[in-house]
Amino acid sequence: MSEHPAQRQQAPVPGEGREGRRGPEPEAIRFFGTTWVGHDGGYAARRVAVAIGSLTTAFAACLLFRLAYEGLEIAAVGSFVGALVVVVFAVCGAVAFRRTWEGFGRRPADPAREESLRGLKTIGFIGSLIAYFLRSLSEAPGEGLRRREYEAAVVQYERRRAARTGNPAARRGPEGAKSERG
Repeated sequence: MSEHPAQRQQAPVPGEGREGRRGPEPEAIRFFGTTWVGHDGGYAARRVAVAIGSLTTAFAACLLFRLAYEGLEIAAVGSFVGALVVVVFAVCGAVAFRRTWEGFGRRPADPAREESLRGLKTIGFIGSLIAYFLRSLSEAPGEGLRRREYEAAVVQYERRRAARTGNPAARRGPEGAKSERG
């Protein structure tokens, strides 16, 4: 059974974390790694590259779909089939856009349902590319969600760490003290 990425972050990671301290590690974002945490390591250049890349890919895909549609016209399949193809791609693109956009702000409540929509999102991949482009204009796609999860994990880690500080023997009291037997 796979665990939720936010749950994985909340446990202290053995070894050193960011800034030389132990604690939760930020989740990497595709094309950005962990540069989204401090907006360092070429973060701005990566955002520009992702925006340009997703828009260029969406434009190229639209040209490809136009060629496919013209192929249907040349084949003289009829206006019903042509309209059906346009409607299918438009609906799938709208659903893919909405699901991708919502995915930037929250984790899916039902991963099985998201898996069942994978084919639909594949057909409407232009909608996903446009959502990726629009989100990359303001932040790394998914940055807001991961930042909230990471900051909550850091706060929880700091609380646990603060509760463990001090001399544990002093907190035990006289009845909880271990007797020395030799």
